Amino acid sequence: QVRLVESGGGLVQPGGSLRLSCSVPQSIFSRHNIMGWYRQAPGKERELVASFTSGGGTNYADSVKGRFTISRDTFTNTLYLQMNSLKPEDTAVYYCNVQNSGSVNWGQGTRVTVSL
Repeated sequence: QVRLVESGGGLVQPGGSLRLSCSVPQSIFSRHNIMGWYRQAPGKERELVASFTSGGGTNYADSVKGRFTISRDTFTNTLYLQMNSLKPEDTAVYYCNVQNSGSVNWGQGTRVTVSL
């Protein structure tokens, strides 16, 4: 496994925005790999938020459709998650994930708190 490094979390008020970043080693940064963001709220299971499929398409959880956008920069090997119109229920630790040749790689997580 390789190390993914997330950043960009923090405290934001409801209705606000944040952009999460994930630095991915070049060795596994490929359009053919599944790349995505997961989150885990206190007391809940980790869930998929958004991802790129191996074919280059995107998937979003119903709860974030229209508010979150996943993107990636092939020059800097960075995966992003733009989060708009944040709600208190978006509060969680967000994890970057890359699946490569049968291996699953995770970052350490970045905490997002949506509160007044």
